[in-house]
Amino acid sequence: METDSEILAKKLDFSRAHRSTRLKVAHWVLEYPATFPDLLGYCFNTQLSFSHKAAWILELVCIENLALLLPYLDEFFNNIPKIKKDQAVRPFAKICMMLATAYYKKKDPQVIPFLISSYKNAMTEYCFDCLITNQKVAAEAYSMNALYLLGTEIDWIHSELIIILEQNINSKTAAYKSRGKITLKEIEKYRFLKKTKDHFAEKNKNKDFF
Repeated sequence: METDSEILAKKLDFSRAHRSTRLKVAHWVLEYPATFPDLLGYCFNTQLSFSHKAAWILELVCIENLALLLPYLDEFFNNIPKIKKDQAVRPFAKICMMLATAYYKKKDPQVIPFLISSYKNAMTEYCFDCLITNQKVAAEAYSMNALYLLGTEIDWIHSELIIILEQNINSKTAAYKSRGKITLKEIEKYRFLKKTKDHFAEKNKNKDFF
């Protein structure tokens, strides 16, 4: 009798790029969440011909239930830098964006305790690598989004991101230019609002002092 792990391996091996096919496998994993560690293991076993397919499924599973990934963030962030296949880099970059969005934008109480400083640093490094190693535009766009959000906590990120975007924006695709311009405007707006907030905070502090 086949184990659930073996069944999952077969499903991944026979899955195709069609979204409907991938969704069926993702829903199967959600129905049998005990197979999630196996899915993660298949993502990072590059000897397998279907490792990139496992990454596609991981993305879809995380869209439906990001909490499944949280106990395995150590394994996730330790392994994603080792994966070089274009087909896998995009879903990993998107998962980084999802984690950053859940933490900084949605302030998800499930995610906040898990996304510790070392994981934020690993995510930052991975997303910057996506921007400087000539990845597909989707991975670059997801990385820009994640880095923008991370930069609202870690000051130096925005400065470095601006440098990279301004260096590359005129030589990249139209999609990169569009996302890059949006990111630069978001940073500009964030800095203006932060400066204004800090100014009023300092003003009120001086007022209270006198």
